[in-house]
Amino acid sequence: MQGNLPPEAQEKLEELQDLQQTAQQVAAQKQQAETELQESQTALDELDDIDEDATMYREVGELLVKTEFDEAQDDLEEKVNSLEVRVETLEKQEERVQEQFEELQGELQQMLGGAGGAGPAGGPGAGGA
Repeated sequence: MQGNLPPEAQEKLEELQDLQQTAQQVAAQKQQAETELQESQTALDELDDIDEDATMYREVGELLVKTEFDEAQDDLEEKVNSLEVRVETLEKQEERVQEQFEELQGELQQMLGGAGGAGPAGGPGAGGA
């Protein structure tokens, strides 16, 4: 079908495909960041049940290194804050990509005389969280 499209429509279709790929990459990054955030938040919550004098270790590569309670807590809080910002940034990026996709899809449909189904079904957010 792509061979029958006017050059402008072909270009828009390629842009749509690029945006869809970008959307998938952003969604994967967001999912990974959300998983890390959940794990870090769980670890931080577990610190509430641990005595501050308990011997603690942190994973550094393949080694466990002794650490202080306050240092571990501070590091986890910093990581949680950083991951919250990352997830928020990725959510905004996801929204921008979705808006661009919908705009481009509309332009392509106008070029093709309002024909439906020119773009990938459901857009880049289809099946997302």
